[in-house]
Amino acid sequence: MEIVHNLVERIEEARLNGWLGEVQGLQVSLIKAKEKFVALDRSMKRNCGNGPTSLGMPGLGGMR
Repeated sequence: MEIVHNLVERIEEARLNGWLGEVQGLQVSLIKAKEKFVALDRSMKRNCGNGPTSLGMPGLGGMR
């Protein structure tokens, strides 16, 4: 969440300096970053309930 925190700080700095175009661009980035975190969280919750994934035993590749 450091990315979100950084974007919030940059938005505040842009507002203080009157950089309205920068504020708008950073707000779009902030919204997209939050959406990515929500999607990642959903994906992790969905996949964590499945238990471990079996990869099987490696073969010897003809070695005996």
